Amino acid sequence: MKVQIFKIRLSDEFIYADQKVLDRFLQENNILKYETAFVKEDESYWSVVLYFEESKVQVNEPKPEKYSAALEELSQDEIKIMDSLKLWRSEKAREKSLPVYLIATNKELFSIAKYKPAKKEELLDIKGFGKYKIENYGEEIIEILETV
Repeated sequence: MKVQIFKIRLSDEFIYADQKVLDRFLQENNILKYETAFVKEDESYWSVVLYFEESKVQVNEPKPEKYSAALEELSQDEIKIMDSLKLWRSEKAREKSLPVYLIATNKELFSIAKYKPAKKEELLDIKGFGKYKIENYGEEIIEILETV
């Protein structure tokens, strides 16, 4: 298990760039556990500590491609799914006192709405979903998909 620490500065000057770096890391790695803390000093920021697995893909063996929907238009059903997922994500983030993107990024939710996995194991096929997210959020996501 490896550890990576991110500082997400809240000023308009840095927040988008810092969040983009974090989002890329979240999509490219299998996150096992995370810790966050809000730091209020001269400059307020979120400290994000990520524990992740090192990729064990062989050099000769290509990594299986994970599903990641292109940002295209959603159907009416997919819009309902996306709205339900965003509402769930906001509630979960508030409950855990985390920024929403640590629960799931917009692109991950978009991919779920397009792919519509039927079992939580199928979430592994979606880019950005590893063991941690599936264990902690998989059942709730599948329930949302079944009810919408």
